[in-house]
Amino acid sequence: MDALLARVIKRQVLATLVVAGLAFVVLGQYGIGLHGAFSALAGGGSAILGGLAAGMKLKGKTATVGAGSVLVNILIAEAIKIAVIAITLLLVFKFYDKLVPIALIAGLAAAAVVSGAAIFAINEKNNA
Repeated sequence: MDALLARVIKRQVLATLVVAGLAFVVLGQYGIGLHGAFSALAGGGSAILGGLAAGMKLKGKTATVGAGSVLVNILIAEAIKIAVIAITLLLVFKFYDKLVPIALIAGLAAAAVVSGAAIFAINEKNNA
């Protein structure tokens, strides 16, 4: 689980940095490039923190328990992930006055999409 989480987080960080770079360049034309990049980093960072929190919940869980128990643990981890993302975004909206919402959403979306795609790709590779 730790190796999988590390690979997913690396891909999320890369995607977030790409979006932050694009936000810096594109929004720089309007004089808000730096704030756009920080906003994208905040969005992607919230998804990464949520994934880490969910990973910590699932860490050490073995496959020897029943299917119902596994499902409950996964659902709890997903609820923790969503709560961490929501709280992080709330804090960003509250305390970052120069927030660029579209960049924040783009960073969050990139990290979330890459997370799902990375897990799918890694799972397919391991099952091959």
